[in-house]
Amino acid sequence: MRKEEEQGVWAVKAMTQVLLGGVIAAATGLLFLFVCAVLISKGVLDQAHINTLAVAACVVGSLVGGIVAVSRCKGRSMIVGLFTGVALFLILLTLGVLLYQTVALEDGGVPLGCACLCGGALAGLFGARPKKKRRK
Repeated sequence: MRKEEEQGVWAVKAMTQVLLGGVIAAATGLLFLFVCAVLISKGVLDQAHINTLAVAACVVGSLVGGIVAVSRCKGRSMIVGLFTGVALFLILLTLGVLLYQTVALEDGGVPLGCACLCGGALAGLFGARPKKKRRK
């Protein structure tokens, strides 16, 4: 195979893994929010921390989804992790439009987007395989 064909195959595999990581990130974030909702209903957490918990759910979800995507895709781990965070943000944005028929980035969308990118970047940093040492 030529180098262009190899890059094309890698790009398709990377996009597939990014989308899979985005779906896993959304499911992980929803699971985290469900646990937080149970803790709020039991009185362990205060309801005033909802915005902080939503941002934390984005970071945790993006981190888990990014680690899955990075571990399944060889090379360029930072790019794969960041795009997984972008995929999670787009999934959340799409769900928000479908459920609420509006897009209001001023009402907390910017911190959620930053949290998704930060979680994906962390996955890219921590999920990368160490480089092999060259022997002389």
